[in-house]
Amino acid sequence: MNAGLARLSLNQATTQRWGVKEAAEGCARAGVAAIGLWREKVAAYGLKASAELVRELGLSVSSLCRGGFFPAATAAGRRANLDENRRAIEEAAALGTDILVLVCGGLPEGGGRDLASARQMVADGIAELIPFAAEHGVKLGIEPLHPMFAGDRSVIVSLGQANDLAESLGAESLGAQQVGVVIDVYHVWWDPQVYREIARAAPYTLGFHVNDWLAPPPDVLMGRGMMGDGVIELRRLRRAVDEAGYTGPIEVEIFNRDLWDLPGDEVLALTKARFAEHVF
Repeated sequence: MNAGLARLSLNQATTQRWGVKEAAEGCARAGVAAIGLWREKVAAYGLKASAELVRELGLSVSSLCRGGFFPAATAAGRRANLDENRRAIEEAAALGTDILVLVCGGLPEGGGRDLASARQMVADGIAELIPFAAEHGVKLGIEPLHPMFAGDRSVIVSLGQANDLAESLGAESLGAQQVGVVIDVYHVWWDPQVYREIARAAPYTLGFHVNDWLAPPPDVLMGRGMMGDGVIELRRLRRAVDEAGYTGPIEVEIFNRDLWDLPGDEVLALTKARFAEHVF
């Protein structure tokens, strides 16, 4: 067996048609020891039931997706977003994971085109959450997204930006313990500074996600590829993250409708084979 498979985690997005029960049981059948859960799927199955199921099956929860989406056009909207993030932190703690993935949010709807202001809202929002996250033993993982998502999903669009933010928020000792970055190859592979920034993120890398970039992408959001079907230097990126000291789970997170239409067990088998072949 490929030794690297011990680090494989199934992010639920890869088997989108499966709920928590099907995905967790599928992981157990396939010998995949970890799962990355999504909040809406946990809500559908029940928070307590989800936590009990993964424990019963002996799975670890590598992360919970997702928190974030901080910018809003009004103060009331920003407060509501913070309240939603506090609920996400509580859910992560209940599920037994110490990583909440933050998709930081794009330009606020109806809030104009001020990128700098939106980025400040992200920084302010995360800063306000730090004490609450610390109380619950949950770390906040800033996931930079590809620049094509700046308008609607994340104004944090490079690993360098995410590092700047993590370092700024980590200037206080509490922040240094609670804030880090999550590196997804789909979003960072193109960046000429990516290897330098991976090394820079060494003290606070909280997660690593793999998939592939199809050229050209068949769909901006739903067009990720299975590892080996695209152009990303997956093994080189994985080695760089390892060399920077990250030894945790590696989540496979693929948004692709064609993949979703396959039987879940078939997707898991393909995931394991491609992970062994192209990531390790």
